[in-house]
Amino acid sequence: MIPLRDDNPTTLKPVITVGLIALCTLAFFWQLSLGVRAEAMIQALGAVPATLFGKQPLPPELAPLPAALTVVTSMFLHGGWMHLIGNMLYLWIFGNNVEDAMGHARFVVFYLLCGVAAVLAQAVPAPSSTIPMIGASGAISGVLGAYLLLYPHARVLVLIPLGYFSRMMYLPAMVVLGFWFLLQLLSTVLADPNQPGIAFGAHAGGFVAGMLLIPLFKRRAVRLFRPRPLP
Repeated sequence: MIPLRDDNPTTLKPVITVGLIALCTLAFFWQLSLGVRAEAMIQALGAVPATLFGKQPLPPELAPLPAALTVVTSMFLHGGWMHLIGNMLYLWIFGNNVEDAMGHARFVVFYLLCGVAAVLAQAVPAPSSTIPMIGASGAISGVLGAYLLLYPHARVLVLIPLGYFSRMMYLPAMVVLGFWFLLQLLSTVLADPNQPGIAFGAHAGGFVAGMLLIPLFKRRAVRLFRPRPLP
């Protein structure tokens, strides 16, 4: 199922959410401008487990930053248009409400911590992997985990692609995000972390990090498991 929007209003302008979308989009256009050099850039700025854990340092010409900083730079790079669009769609739908629940400054810290947790969740099981990890999906997964605990009863309009029988319908956020998380867990079990592909372990790790961190980052007046308002 593909989420399209939710029915959850906000009070704060989502300036950080919009800013993150803008940064990721600008970074992607920069990647496109590099042409054949883009692959080397991904190796240099992506999070490579073997480099992070000191098992296989990159050559000096491919290491413009300390390895630890690539955990952050990797969050703003993407592997293609669909990778970027899918991530930004999820961030746009769910990020504004999570930002609203904790405020702008806390949301920045929360987002980055979830991204770091996601990278570690993927890297720790395969510390010798030389495959660079890129994408905002780990940090965004943390946003999804936070949203689930904050607004489980919010309604999300989803597209269920079934060919000729495709349809759109509203479902509770707990159904949409719960299904998404179970899919990531199953994919994590089946995937080989040493092979290229989607970093499902990062998705699951970021989601759990978001659930654990949201009680610490939300504003005191904001309740967890907020019930759906009566019509």
